[in-house]
Amino acid sequence: MVFSMIKLFCTNNDHDICEVAKISENTWIKLSAPTKEEIQIIANELNLEIDDINAAIDPEEKTRIEIRDDYVLIIADIPVKRFYHNKEHYKTIPLGIILTQNNIVTVCSEDTEILTEFHNNNIRGFSTKKRIKFVYQIMLNTSILYQQALISIEKRRMAFEERIENITDDFELIGLHGLESALVYIINSLRGNISVLNRISHSNRFQQYPEDKELLYDAMMESQQAIEMAQIYREIIDGTRELVSAIINSRLNNVMKQLTSITVLLSIPMVISGMYGMNVDSEWMPFAHTVHGFGLIGIITIIICIILMVILKRKKML
Repeated sequence: MVFSMIKLFCTNNDHDICEVAKISENTWIKLSAPTKEEIQIIANELNLEIDDINAAIDPEEKTRIEIRDDYVLIIADIPVKRFYHNKEHYKTIPLGIILTQNNIVTVCSEDTEILTEFHNNNIRGFSTKKRIKFVYQIMLNTSILYQQALISIEKRRMAFEERIENITDDFELIGLHGLESALVYIINSLRGNISVLNRISHSNRFQQYPEDKELLYDAMMESQQAIEMAQIYREIIDGTRELVSAIINSRLNNVMKQLTSITVLLSIPMVISGMYGMNVDSEWMPFAHTVHGFGLIGIITIIICIILMVILKRKKML
């Protein structure tokens, strides 16, 4: 029976990665969105706890490291792309790494580009025989992928800032909030990954070679740099949101000033017409008995409105 979500890889004598048909020593077992039956098969084959495998496909699982008698479970967070309303978004999902005495198992809820790079022979120095190094390489590539995600987020923010003067709806503001939310998740995930790396580096369970220590240092440095990038971008987004708020308030103030000025202009004819509409003796009303009195009153009203309009424009009220 063939299970498409289980893939087995092994490094051959030519140091190339090739797919194999059965589990042997130094085999990498890759589980991508595995079914319950597939999880049960791997658990029975390698004597693993089913809950440990299921933890890696639980979207709410936190980063951690668990040291068992026969194996070690590592849960790290990796970034993945999502598209909503034809726009690219980022979220984080857990990736499980299980180190046994002779094999390594990776478990994820989907097939990720981080792991694909390994079995496509795109990672220099990768070997299924060097399991600790494999873990560090995964963490290093994860940190680099986080940085690429952060650069993509920053480009979207810059594009938003370029069209900030033309923003007329709330959809753009919701998108800006989505970028900030993504940064928060990324920062928390990176901190969790650094904690996992620290725990590994101080554990006697892992045999450390000089080149492995260098990879570990690189992974931690890249993760820390990604955190700093995310924090900087988050502060910039805060500034962008304040700028948007200031622009909206300025537009609102301008609209209110214009409405007030229009109200003042319209009140002049209303006041004059109201005075002539009062039930009083016409003897004392100007132009009441003039032949062209109505026209004169209209012209005077227009002149007053024009003068007031000029004054308001000079005061930048219109």
